[in-house]
Amino acid sequence: MKNKAWGWFLLLMILLKGLPGFAQDHLYSQFFNSPIYLNPALTGQFKGDLRMNLIYRNQWTSVPGNFSYVSASIDYNVPRFGGGIGLLFTRSSEGTAYLDKTNISGVYSYSVGSEDFVLSFGLQAGITNRVIDYSKLVFGDQIDPTLGIVSGSSAAGSLPFNNKFYFDSGVGTNLVVGEFNIGVAMQHLNQPNESFTGTPAKLPIRTNAHLSYRLDLNPFENLDDDEKTYVIPSVVFYKQSNAQSYDVGLQYKRRSINVGLWYRGGGGNGPNAVVLSLIFDLFINKDGGEKLRFGVSHDAPVSGLGYGNTSGTQEGSIGYETTLPNHDSSSPRFEGARRCYEFY
Repeated sequence: MKNKAWGWFLLLMILLKGLPGFAQDHLYSQFFNSPIYLNPALTGQFKGDLRMNLIYRNQWTSVPGNFSYVSASIDYNVPRFGGGIGLLFTRSSEGTAYLDKTNISGVYSYSVGSEDFVLSFGLQAGITNRVIDYSKLVFGDQIDPTLGIVSGSSAAGSLPFNNKFYFDSGVGTNLVVGEFNIGVAMQHLNQPNESFTGTPAKLPIRTNAHLSYRLDLNPFENLDDDEKTYVIPSVVFYKQSNAQSYDVGLQYKRRSINVGLWYRGGGGNGPNAVVLSLIFDLFINKDGGEKLRFGVSHDAPVSGLGYGNTSGTQEGSIGYETTLPNHDSSSPRFEGARRCYEFY
């Protein structure tokens, strides 16, 4: 019982320590199943007319307190400018104080290119709401040396805000040339103030960089792309203020099955984990571009809190693509060029 109480105390100190510090965005292991969250330049970059994606992450499932994240998006492919328009919804809930953050953004992308390359540019703009429940926290003036935690009034009552709205923005670019796909995105360009106390606390810019290469294991066989087998190594790098992490790994993609093995490093004392992902594509109408995608992944920490203390992290995703009755069947723009969706 003493060890359990000490564990709760340490967790509480970690949560309280994090309140005055800068926030860090959550990251998905299945980054390729949440493309708009990764990079707004990937908006509208798919074969069909309409795409919907949903991804959920439950982090450190056995650690007290809720660490869950969800992103949902819908985007529309506009062939005449090689990009698209869409909406992105993201929500996070962290810790025993239920620190919740909700963002709704509009996204847009435009592409230029030829048969040899496609260069895409993306814009993102939206509103974020940040909320915290102070009643779930214990402050210093609620702790009595003899009696322990004493319920009642606390310094939290003097804090001016527990609900914050702010404008948020981002940009991105993505280049596909040959068998390479490379992209860079920056979020929180306006560095919004998300402080609850009145003292300015700017949200640092988050930078993503991602690079993938597609290796055809059947280069001399006359097969359609959907029939071939590929190995796709990738690197994804994230940096936000002094926090940084990277994912490095590869996917084995054959027909409708995609298996991935990844390693996540945090640099210094950051998080380190091995990630296994499994993706299934169910083609409802292959000729019509209609398909369902299901994805699951599991993160197993190999440092820090360790697997025995956290039980790892679970992710699940679902995606849907379709063509509409008024689909433009004319030749697509940049016909013959490799596109980013072929890497995932």
